[in-house]
Amino acid sequence: MAGRGRFVADAGLGILFVATLVVTATALATSWGGRYWLFDGAAGAVAGGIALARRRHRLWAAVAGLTVAAVAILVARSAGLPAEPGPTTALALSVLVGSAVRTLPSRPAGAIAVGGLAIVLGAQFAFPPSGTVVGGVAGLNVVGWLAALTVGLGLRLLAARRRAVAEQVRRDERLELARELHDVVAHHITGIVVQAQAAQIVARRYPERAGAALAGIESAGSDALAAMRRVVGLLRDADDAAPTSANPEQLGDLVRRFEGHGPAVRLRLPDGEDTTAWPPEVTSTVHRVVRESLTNIARHAPQARSVTVTVARDREAVTVEVVDDAPPAAPRYSHRSGYGLIGMRERLEALGGTLRAGPCPGAGWAVRASVPVPAGSRR
Repeated sequence: MAGRGRFVADAGLGILFVATLVVTATALATSWGGRYWLFDGAAGAVAGGIALARRRHRLWAAVAGLTVAAVAILVARSAGLPAEPGPTTALALSVLVGSAVRTLPSRPAGAIAVGGLAIVLGAQFAFPPSGTVVGGVAGLNVVGWLAALTVGLGLRLLAARRRAVAEQVRRDERLELARELHDVVAHHITGIVVQAQAAQIVARRYPERAGAALAGIESAGSDALAAMRRVVGLLRDADDAAPTSANPEQLGDLVRRFEGHGPAVRLRLPDGEDTTAWPPEVTSTVHRVVRESLTNIARHAPQARSVTVTVARDREAVTVEVVDDAPPAAPRYSHRSGYGLIGMRERLEALGGTLRAGPCPGAGWAVRASVPVPAGSRR
């Protein structure tokens, strides 16, 4: 979808370049006569081509475009040709400068913006405004540079804000998951301490039973080690209150609350599976995926008539799939991949899982998550 959007945008920009070239050539042929339009057309075509190819390397594309404009100014001034940069070149420079300001690191972006200003000032000095068409061309370059700077900075700030919000979502998700895993490890450590105390008593009174007690301590230690490995790399605020872990059996309550203000939901849980035996971080993640998916449907797919929630378990992982039947609507799909999915993906990747979300063939939207089950919890 993103690639198609870029193709459409570049195609529209190419058409605009061609139209500008034709209009400018016609105006110059009418006002200047002869073939004075050829140089402006050549400079505009080269600059426009560079602008269309800017995605390959934005910095060098901008440098090349500024160089073309500078050469055009020098040649036009020395040869007595119409003022440069012409409208097509000015439009191309606006695209190149705006793109550089939007995407490049601060120093290269600032350098390109200054280079664009130098071209504008150079055109002003080479072709001073005099109330004629020349003055209009110089003014067009000023307007183009200001527009590029304004749009580029605006989009840059918007992207920075989105990154900051996304990073905060990821951090909050890591903290929540770390709190849950911290409680799991604390539970295991408490069990180890209690079993060690009991083993001391058993060893004194019934030495022949000490082996079984030590085996229990070893098992609890292995479980604690496995849980601790899953918390590596995550952060936790020690003074945060620990959340209540959600269990799969609570999904029925979640579905009933959703049906009160949304479409009907069909919930499928594993047959004959003791879901209470799943690790707490797995059960809470299953609940989170379903909750976030249903919330997403309520916000962005009000036309949905039914939703199917399927939770399945195999030897390696627990999978969750949430599918709705909302009719296709392109604007809606663009909002279905927001910050909620970022949080879910962060949680799943921290646990070694995966998340896929996207439109279904024909109609509807599907979210599918897979959560690995620790080896000690597999059957």
